[in-house]
Amino acid sequence: MSESSTIRFSLHPQDNEALQNLCGWHEEHLAQIETRLGVAINHLGFDFQVSGDANLLVPTQQLLINLYQQSFKGLMDGEQVHLQLTAMAALPALPQVETMIESATPSSESGYAVLRPHRKLVRARTANQHTYIRNMHQFDVNFGIGPAGTGKTYMAVARAVELLENEQVRRLILTRPAVEAGEKLGFLPGDLAQKVDPYLRPLYDALYELLGFEKVERLMERHVIEVAPLAFMRGRTLNESCIILDEAQNSTSEQMKMFLTRIGFGSKVIVTGDMTQIDLPNKVGSGLRQASEILQGVEGIGFTFFTSKDVVRHPLVQRVIEAYERIETTTGSAP
Repeated sequence: MSESSTIRFSLHPQDNEALQNLCGWHEEHLAQIETRLGVAINHLGFDFQVSGDANLLVPTQQLLINLYQQSFKGLMDGEQVHLQLTAMAALPALPQVETMIESATPSSESGYAVLRPHRKLVRARTANQHTYIRNMHQFDVNFGIGPAGTGKTYMAVARAVELLENEQVRRLILTRPAVEAGEKLGFLPGDLAQKVDPYLRPLYDALYELLGFEKVERLMERHVIEVAPLAFMRGRTLNESCIILDEAQNSTSEQMKMFLTRIGFGSKVIVTGDMTQIDLPNKVGSGLRQASEILQGVEGIGFTFFTSKDVVRHPLVQRVIEAYERIETTTGSAP
């Protein structure tokens, strides 16, 4: 066990508004940091004292300095503090990658990889997100597997938009299995396309945020962007396209094989899914689970496995995922 110790430092330049932004209402931001890192933070104005595990003192000091610098830009919220804490926790595990791959992957000041869709900047927040972006630059087929809230789908769509705008592909095709998650499709109004439209909504949402509603609608009218259920992929060969299969845990083994054999020349494929949220009927095997077992090590295919520590939503999401993981570990199956 590491020895308990104390470090003292001062924040500069001194600005009362920035200090208030850093500490939060009733010092809730400092309390969030104390809870996550297991340290005690005290301050008198701009003079800070951090006590706790000796190995955490300097990282905590640097975290507070970084957050203080950010606080000059405007009001800080709990999400920003959470993201900085997540990045801090993952930083020691930042992969040491080959110079060739690293030079081909744009990086932010923190050293983590970035995507630049539509003049925006999408930064990796954790080591696994960094690996995910790096793999999407390196491999033609990529799997992103892990729990909700880890950015799998959003970063996949961001990479697809980046490829389209750099004219590395001519089309974007986004697809999901139309699997009932406790609801019956037959009771929904409209034809099949209209019935499955709600299941594709997360893909639309990411596109709208990255490109804007009007541009997405124009590109869909020109069939540059296509959003369709997985069953509609059968019999097609997709050249010069970026194809994203989301919620892939709900594809069957046959559907996964069908999908992966649609790949044409000049195409990129990104498959995302969460093994803990399989909605297939009993005794029907998940195509994502099988693919993750038989395709690892195949040249040209990359895998990134996310954990609860990569969750970039509300901190409670990470705790919920960890609670379910403990139950699954104990019982050997999902509750």
